[in-house]
Amino acid sequence: MSKTWRVAGINFDHFHMGDLLREVFDHPHAEIVGISDERPERMHPAKDNFNISADRIFTDYRTCLEQAKPDLVILCPAASEHGAWTEKVAPYDVHVLLEKPFAGSLAEADRMIAAMGKTGRQLAINWPLRWYPSHVTAKRLVDEGRIGEVQEVHFYDGNRGPLYHTADKVEVTPTTEMKAESWFYAKARGGGSLLDYLGYGTTLGTWYHGGNAPVEVTCMWDETAGLEVDEHSITICRYAKGLSKFETRWGTFSDPWVQQPQPKCGFVIKGSEGTLSSYDCEATVRLQTPDGPAGEDLPVDKLEPPHHAAIPYFIDCLAEERAVEGPLSPAVSRIGQQIVDTAYKSAQEKRTLPLES
Repeated sequence: MSKTWRVAGINFDHFHMGDLLREVFDHPHAEIVGISDERPERMHPAKDNFNISADRIFTDYRTCLEQAKPDLVILCPAASEHGAWTEKVAPYDVHVLLEKPFAGSLAEADRMIAAMGKTGRQLAINWPLRWYPSHVTAKRLVDEGRIGEVQEVHFYDGNRGPLYHTADKVEVTPTTEMKAESWFYAKARGGGSLLDYLGYGTTLGTWYHGGNAPVEVTCMWDETAGLEVDEHSITICRYAKGLSKFETRWGTFSDPWVQQPQPKCGFVIKGSEGTLSSYDCEATVRLQTPDGPAGEDLPVDKLEPPHHAAIPYFIDCLAEERAVEGPLSPAVSRIGQQIVDTAYKSAQEKRTLPLES
């Protein structure tokens, strides 16, 4: 690769911006040419971690785009503002990597697809679970037909809460004031465990289901006094071939990247000829087949560059003029968003609904 890709990070609402900028910083053919946020203090860690000079730090995204001239923009706004920010940067003829979730609504997702479609540039949605070796290994085994045709996907995931850690998984102790100020706990800004984590399960679930969408959706969430968003939700999807379940939780006993809680965070997949469990951050997946009904622990695949992380993967796709695939693609993420939208309405209306179209 002879080209050095120019990358800008815009809007630091989500702390995963720091993780994605680190991937740019570590990439041999990428350069951080600008960062922008209306609140300068939120950019201080990135400035220090990646030695970003003052002339590359902006508080106005337009000035950043005009002066830095990036090829690729990383966006990390609050969930309800993904559409607005994609529409803001699209006219600058840039590729966009958007940190999960896809959008605050299906209509917003379609606006984003349309905005990027006018430019001919690529839109990718990053789901960090996509880069867990266990879940990639599970997909390979599914594609190899090791468990037959996928019939059920069971997902349980979350963490102690979004305010217990920052970029690079640095632990912090949340305060009451932090909850009051955080968009994660603001209904109008797309807060809540459902909107934070359900897209993970439904998007990777769509990947495991081979792109198939459910027929109808039922969802219930908790209603905690003093909070306007949920910290726990359970979604049941009826597919043509069976039921799947997707559960989100802020308030797990431990964070899965430190110590797996009970229930374990990750996926259990049932096929017509076997079962497969794939848990976050674990070194093995468990496969059960007719030839081995007791089950077998298989080591996870080693993910080789550039197929090991979002930025290297996306840059490789751009360099090779290849469309992103799987959970990062707008097509797969859109089905995930359809399920999220339907689940949200189902929880509000307390009834089963047909898949949102």
